Amino acid sequence: MIKAALFDLDGVIFDTEPQYTVFWGSVFRSYYPEQPGLEQTIKGQTLTQIYDRFFAGPLADERPAITQRLNEYERQMTFPYVAGFREFIASLREKGVHTAVVTSSNNVKMARVYEQHPDFTSLFDAILTSEDFQRSKPAPDCYLEAMARFGTTPHESVVFEDSINGLRSGRDSGALVVALATSHSVDTLRPLSDYQIPDFSEFNLGQLT
Repeated sequence: MIKAALFDLDGVIFDTEPQYTVFWGSVFRSYYPEQPGLEQTIKGQTLTQIYDRFFAGPLADERPAITQRLNEYERQMTFPYVAGFREFIASLREKGVHTAVVTSSNNVKMARVYEQHPDFTSLFDAILTSEDFQRSKPAPDCYLEAMARFGTTPHESVVFEDSINGLRSGRDSGALVVALATSHSVDTLRPLSDYQIPDFSEFNLGQLT
């Protein structure tokens, strides 16, 4: 029996990945013009992970400028819900299932989410951000922390993710893993998840067997 449903943010609750692809595509064209498509390789990675991989050494000095660009970009971003999410989360709460956001986003970004969606916090029993755990995805720490808060076991929990790192995090936590095909193809997601769905519009917990 599922007692806790744990959700990543971008690409799971909000359909924001296309907007981030535009931003990082612009950044990488400036710094890596000879390597087109790098923005596709960083989906689901934290800013620290992106910096460590692509902006270390001589490019480390560029980090403050990129962070400023990102902050300005996020201020004008929209946060549209993935299709069917609001209805799905309402059905979970009616059934008494614990719900949590488990994201590598920070509190600054979450403040922007709350501005656009004032009722957002009322949809969840807990919201865990990057400030709540030391190791980011793909480490399972964030999902294990959410389960600990609810007193649920991995076998009683389901993780909803869209990114490769996020799916690895969910899988290593021991929970059931549902992948949303908002950032990657189903064929890419299948080896790292138990179920794959395009969105929540025709999904319910009864489909998890």
